[in-house]
Amino acid sequence: MDSRFAEADYQLLWPRSLFVQEASKLLNKRDLNDWDDRCELLLEDAFVGGVSGGPLSEFREVSGIHDPWGKQSDGALAKLSPRQNFLRDLMRSADHLREDASHRKPYWSQRKNGTRAELARQAATARDFAELIGELDVKGYFEKRFEKDCVDSPSGIDPSRVIERAIGAGDLWPLRADRLVDDLDLFCDVIEVLHDLVARPTDRSHHSYNGCGWHHSDFSIESGRIVYRWCVNKLLERSDLGLRLAGQGDDTGRMVTTTGDTRSELVDALVVADASDTGDQIRHAVALFRARGADRHQKRSAVVVLARVLESRRNLLRAELLSKDEDALFMIANKFDIRHQNESQKSDYDEAFLDWMFWWYLATIELTDRLAPRGQPATQPSERA
Repeated sequence: MDSRFAEADYQLLWPRSLFVQEASKLLNKRDLNDWDDRCELLLEDAFVGGVSGGPLSEFREVSGIHDPWGKQSDGALAKLSPRQNFLRDLMRSADHLREDASHRKPYWSQRKNGTRAELARQAATARDFAELIGELDVKGYFEKRFEKDCVDSPSGIDPSRVIERAIGAGDLWPLRADRLVDDLDLFCDVIEVLHDLVARPTDRSHHSYNGCGWHHSDFSIESGRIVYRWCVNKLLERSDLGLRLAGQGDDTGRMVTTTGDTRSELVDALVVADASDTGDQIRHAVALFRARGADRHQKRSAVVVLARVLESRRNLLRAELLSKDEDALFMIANKFDIRHQNESQKSDYDEAFLDWMFWWYLATIELTDRLAPRGQPATQPSERA
């Protein structure tokens, strides 16, 4: 491993996978006349700033002129300029790049007391969020939707009105933390609406007149939202809110409750694993269950959907599990006011029981995916319970 990758100026501000994806896209467009400028923007955006050295500084030190007489051992490299080779090598070394500062050595009090930092309250998280939005705005992440307020051609769009039309609250741009510190619903609404408005610029031009600054263009909505979710979730992970922005499933870009354990990995695996109707049902159930403020009825509906998925896999369950285990799965759903509502069913159970059922059913669905013979779907027609 190159030791410089462990330095602070090589720390990523993006998910590592996104940097690799965007670097690869740019290398495939290496015939662009402004390729060097676009690469500078990529490196400036993806890595920390405010420190000497780092990828951007090294990139600028590399000659931008291709030497047609230079000898290269790899024939594929002959089509790359020295700067393009730099980006290619950096992309290939991405596994060694740091995604955050979690690797830094603990400070004195942390070493002495062995205590972790307390989770941030809503007020502190709101301040950090407002600061993040300011940084993204400077980088042009909202310029596609709000336009550039140029000194020669002022924008005719009022960002506050755009936000107000979406969530019903006005005077929110420029974003101020004091509007969010005491109102969690508004805070979450703002996080979600800005997710829908964000887009990452991949090109820019400088307008020097009267200090106008950068004009951004050629926007990528998909990568912009990935960066936004990643940055916002980093803030939320350090908070006591118990929420995050969903990155997969029907509720992508919406605030959902967190579990803080391997159950999150289970959800992420299932919501992207199946593009069939069954996969749609699972994604719908997950969106119902983990919606911010989900009530008893939403959670019950989510469990009903998962029970239907398991019903379609009953033959597989009967073949792979003991018969009593298979019966128990449906006995609970049928006798506890879940699937069929009638006087003989038990309805006076705690809501935590629904949480347990949801995770049990979801884990069982994942189990049936693995039990199904290779190349065959887990879902098959079967009789009703």
